[in-house]
Amino acid sequence: MNLPNKHPSMPSKKTGILIVNLGTPDSTSWLDIRKYLNEFLSDKRVIEVNPFLWKIILNLFILTFRPAKTAKAYKEIWMKKENMSPLRYFTIEQTRKLQKRLKSKTILVDYAMRYGNPAIKQKMQKMQEQGCQNIIVLPLYPQYAAATTATVCDEVYRTLMKMRWQPNLQIIPHYESEPLYIRALTNSVIKILERIKWKPDVIVASYHGIPLKYFEKGDPYHCYCQKTTRLMTENLKIKIPIITTFQSRFGPDKWLEPYTDKTLENLPKEGKKNILVICPGFASDCVETLEEISIQGKESFLENGGKKFLMIPCLNDNNDHIKLFEHLIKKHLIV
Repeated sequence: MNLPNKHPSMPSKKTGILIVNLGTPDSTSWLDIRKYLNEFLSDKRVIEVNPFLWKIILNLFILTFRPAKTAKAYKEIWMKKENMSPLRYFTIEQTRKLQKRLKSKTILVDYAMRYGNPAIKQKMQKMQEQGCQNIIVLPLYPQYAAATTATVCDEVYRTLMKMRWQPNLQIIPHYESEPLYIRALTNSVIKILERIKWKPDVIVASYHGIPLKYFEKGDPYHCYCQKTTRLMTENLKIKIPIITTFQSRFGPDKWLEPYTDKTLENLPKEGKKNILVICPGFASDCVETLEEISIQGKESFLENGGKKFLMIPCLNDNNDHIKLFEHLIKKHLIV
């Protein structure tokens, strides 16, 4: 075909796979932490209050005092050799291993963060420049919530709005009951049970919380979390109860209950002094699992009379997890 002079080159047809996690500060410095918190807590999907009032509270109080506390938490879990947070490290490894499993020169796998670097906009533009006419976005949130999956979608759509030649787009919104996901979780529990020499009285499945009013407005997140726990229980077929709790609450509003921190304080008083904790809603270990649960949660549990506490690692970059990602992607590939 004869093209006009100065006609732009026609990109080859490729598919881009963009896996998206929450985000992470670039370092543990006060400034980097503040920058990250500012972007995260300025998201209207995350904080649903009067925006003018919230801007005052955020800038006068939260961004003045919270960065130091958050920096301390990140320093506890920062990977010094790699000079990055565990969340970034495992997201990079997930990307690398997924690319290897897909074994195709026409499929490009990359990652982005909803907050911080690398940004969704930056990676989508790069994919388009590399010839990706199809983009599949996989938010790494098994249980859909407006404050997580929906805000990823918002940012993806904002990026598309500024593109003259928009790629075909597919977003995988949730996978809370996907059999391979449930199998990956149950396998991680079984491996720990086979390794330890004591029997847990209970397994605590701790999910990130959301304000109760978000649930009352119609957010399906709570139902998805309960569904994941139920399916785990059915598939494990062990005589150890699994309970659902919610962590990481922020601010004065009531959040989904029961709260993880209160549960960990009370379990020893109820005679449950040996426990496992799993965090099914987190695709990678991060400050919420490694510092909030494995350090603070364990300390609280033991101080209140607990004896044995073990947190099961997140699925991270293990083979079961990568197989799940491959399965989800292949269901959406345009051949």
